[in-house]
Amino acid sequence: MTVSGLGQCCWDTLAVVDAYPSPDSKAEAVAWEEQAGGPTATALVALARLGVACRFAGVVGDDDAGRRIRQALDSEGVDGAFLVARRGGESQRAFIMIERGSGRRTIVWRRPAGEPLEPREVPDAFLAGSSLLLLDGLMADASLHAARRARRSGIPVMVDAGRMRPGMLDIARQCDYVVAAEQFFLDLGWDRTSGHFRALSAGLGAPVVTVTLGAGGSLTWEGGEPFIVPAFGVEAVDTTGAGDVFHGGYGYGILQGWRVRETVIFASALAAMKCRQVGAQRGIPRFPEVAAFLARRNIAVPPNSTAGAIHDAVQS
Repeated sequence: MTVSGLGQCCWDTLAVVDAYPSPDSKAEAVAWEEQAGGPTATALVALARLGVACRFAGVVGDDDAGRRIRQALDSEGVDGAFLVARRGGESQRAFIMIERGSGRRTIVWRRPAGEPLEPREVPDAFLAGSSLLLLDGLMADASLHAARRARRSGIPVMVDAGRMRPGMLDIARQCDYVVAAEQFFLDLGWDRTSGHFRALSAGLGAPVVTVTLGAGGSLTWEGGEPFIVPAFGVEAVDTTGAGDVFHGGYGYGILQGWRVRETVIFASALAAMKCRQVGAQRGIPRFPEVAAFLARRNIAVPPNSTAGAIHDAVQS
């Protein structure tokens, strides 16, 4: 199994403070870290730690941040052969301030200075042998191009829809799975009722749609009545990248052929566990850790598509 991901990668600087500083004040950081991030890149790292072969297509500059991003992907076993370095460009950067005790964070980020990936820079080899295409929709032309080619080749497509952006609806309509942040549905005019969510989901055209709601868990539609999967309670240190890791766990369930509810529960556990450490990627667990986390809650990870242990445990 190989997952091909096209989208954002980033170099993050993270500072943990006791409380958010007020304007014209100073705050001492109780922790300061730098590590890789970005929606698709982080989802692929999550999949790689679960034992899935991954390849990434995106853009960096030929700067120090770009070299660090590439090294981070390589260290996780993610194939960066399709990561394009723009000469003289600056890579995407983010500064993230995290409130100690709550895990809440504020992100200030800057787009890469280089041009977005173009369709011609997504060769046939990028999708060759893929079992899933993962997109975040941030480079709309290249994403739509890749999604259409994947569909013609029978490769399932999943999009991480963070919010409404130019081209996002066109991309979503090429997808088998739309896994969105709450803001995406609010941008569509969602009134937060399950009936309206069902109607909006059906209008997207994807067979399966999930919206993540942070501490409120997630809401999923797969053609019938939407169902809720609660979030797992953990002592959160930092929620940065939790949604991205959720997408990685979701992709893993798709690859395993699990039922959608089982997939969402596994993704929720993976995302919750990540929140116990600072940064998008450092705290991503490996499969045995996730299985143990769920087992302590009397939930067994299904070995294949015929197992119903997770569904039965939640229903009970």
